[in-house]
Amino acid sequence: MKKSILYLSLFLLFQFQVNAQEKTEEKPIPEAEVFTSTQTVRINGATHSLKTRAGTFQIKDENNEPIALHGFTAYFKEDGPSKRPIIFSFNGGPGSSSYWLHMGVMGPKRIVVNDPGLTKAAPYELVNNDYSILDIADVVMMDPIGTGLSIPIGKAEGKDFWGVDQDIRATSLFIMQFLKEYDRLQSPKFLLGESYGTLRNAGVMKYLLDKGYAMNGVVMVSAVFDLRSLVFPVQENVSYLVHFPTYATTAWYHNKLSNKNPNLEAFVDEVREFTESEYMPALFKGGRLAAAEKSAIAEKLAKYSGLSKEYWLRANLRVSGSEFFNELMRDEEMTVGRLDSRFVGINQNPMNQFAITDPQSDAISPAYTTGFLDYFYRDLGVSKKLHYKTSAYSSPGFKWDWTHSGNQGWGTNISITTAPDMAETLNKDPNMKVLIMNGYYDLATVFYGVEYTLDQMNLRPEIRDNITMTYYEAGHMMYTHMPSLEKFKKDLADFIKDATK
Repeated sequence: MKKSILYLSLFLLFQFQVNAQEKTEEKPIPEAEVFTSTQTVRINGATHSLKTRAGTFQIKDENNEPIALHGFTAYFKEDGPSKRPIIFSFNGGPGSSSYWLHMGVMGPKRIVVNDPGLTKAAPYELVNNDYSILDIADVVMMDPIGTGLSIPIGKAEGKDFWGVDQDIRATSLFIMQFLKEYDRLQSPKFLLGESYGTLRNAGVMKYLLDKGYAMNGVVMVSAVFDLRSLVFPVQENVSYLVHFPTYATTAWYHNKLSNKNPNLEAFVDEVREFTESEYMPALFKGGRLAAAEKSAIAEKLAKYSGLSKEYWLRANLRVSGSEFFNELMRDEEMTVGRLDSRFVGINQNPMNQFAITDPQSDAISPAYTTGFLDYFYRDLGVSKKLHYKTSAYSSPGFKWDWTHSGNQGWGTNISITTAPDMAETLNKDPNMKVLIMNGYYDLATVFYGVEYTLDQMNLRPEIRDNITMTYYEAGHMMYTHMPSLEKFKKDLADFIKDATK
């Protein structure tokens, strides 16, 4: 009995020592690192010198505990307090770093690509970005946690950042704390997000306003606020309807239509009218649609899409995006791009029902990736010991939590949308402006989808007037197309000037 008590005492003492050692051996919190340089950009004949910072910024939670090193690159015209507009910019994914926007349109340099064809391997051309917004605003490129140099620290884990609400919170914490640290609280403030970054934007603008940080303007590049418009749910017609006008513009671009209207905008209006007045009622009828009606609708779908009437009938008048990519140019054994349907690539399996590659991504990704990394380490002077991750998908345990507090109904998440967040924010702050930039050939986030979402937000006319829609004859990353890049700069500059009056 005495031996048992002795063994128990020794065991408890050992456990106490182990627990105490574990507490004292908590891994140290790494320090933020910032690398400074001076960059220049020449715009409209004037050269602008930019105080540049690239590295990490420590963000803390609501209890002042460090939770992450957030990666960023900031371009400032001057240090200290400034009334110059400041734009916080990021890409989407979720799980993408910001290097696409950084090297495509926002930074002082841009990567030259062969739009809309294949860009050859290195050496890649890095040139002065004549169309950067840096002549009228400072820019902070943000890399969400798990991308770029951004990592969780302290007691935080990846799951604390990888989700709709978690991501909105982390992005907002960075912006609020960055503004304070760099004395920019009095600057006109803007958000600029691309793709999933627009869904994030709609949540961040609400989060920030609720914390007392009002944005002057929010810019949505290739927008989506309601994921139901993209994912083709079972027994749900919205995705098929909102994709159809982009099927039509794609067929128009590739000359798959007979007697097409030569004016693209007029053609789009014609397709919108058909979609709303004829295609939508037909899908709503479902099995009640008479055979003759179905045949007539299939004929018109073929007229506008470049796919055969027989194909539409076999598909029961419903063709998903991936099916369209593969079908439009199947006879040529080619497939069109999802991100930008102007791009075409080899169809590796013409018998396949679905596309298995994205020609635009294949054509430009190496140039953007390699060109950015060379710029990041060589021009910005970031230590080569630090690994920049272009996406979070290689991060251990990366999995996105799609629940959103604004979508709870009947005790469950019935949709994934931040459109209500955006509507609430615009109603609370009628001075806030929104710019939505849409590519006619974007089959990743279709322009008619965001139009539909806005129409369902029940905004008063004077609030709806605060939303500006612009369109480009390009795709998801419209800035790869030179005429669209020029228009992008003009539209963005006009928007910032209007929002800071």
